Amino acid sequence: MNLALIFSIFGFIFVAELPDKTALASLVLATRYKPLVVFTGAAAAFVVQSLVAISVGSLVSLLPQELVHRLAGLLFLIFAFFMWRRNQEDEEHRLGEEVNTTSFLKGSWAAFLVVFIAEWGDLTQLATATLEAKYRDPLSVFLGATLALWAVAALAIVIGNRANTFLNPRITQKIAAIIFALLGIVLLIGLI
Repeated sequence: MNLALIFSIFGFIFVAELPDKTALASLVLATRYKPLVVFTGAAAAFVVQSLVAISVGSLVSLLPQELVHRLAGLLFLIFAFFMWRRNQEDEEHRLGEEVNTTSFLKGSWAAFLVVFIAEWGDLTQLATATLEAKYRDPLSVFLGATLALWAVAALAIVIGNRANTFLNPRITQKIAAIIFALLGIVLLIGLI
């Protein structure tokens, strides 16, 4: 394990991930679910994606980008639809209760799916694969990349959760649904 390499990769991946769609997805999901729920799902997705990148190395870049973007776009549109239609009174009632295992798992699974699909073939996953191919130090590359992805997700989740306290939850819900829909459309038509 090479600490200098870990810190170097952390910085690189952190900066690359900040403007990314997965950071935006984490932010938006945090307006719907509790922060720990979103972080658990997102963190698990990032671990899997980093393991894929490390395992496959530079071969990740051979994945059909168009198909990955279309699937991610479709998923974002589906989440936008359900986010737009959810009943705010039921949600407020549920937030007042203790979070049960089912809602925790449901929210974590939703966060996992959104982040996993959005990250597939993404710049930071390709960068992680390329860095592994270059340095041949899987543990250092994995730790640096995964910790950076977690840090960006945590930052986005805190911002998304705070947005819910400043804005009317119904407005936040509608804004989140619109952002998901726009991101889905952009992915489907191939602009990103």
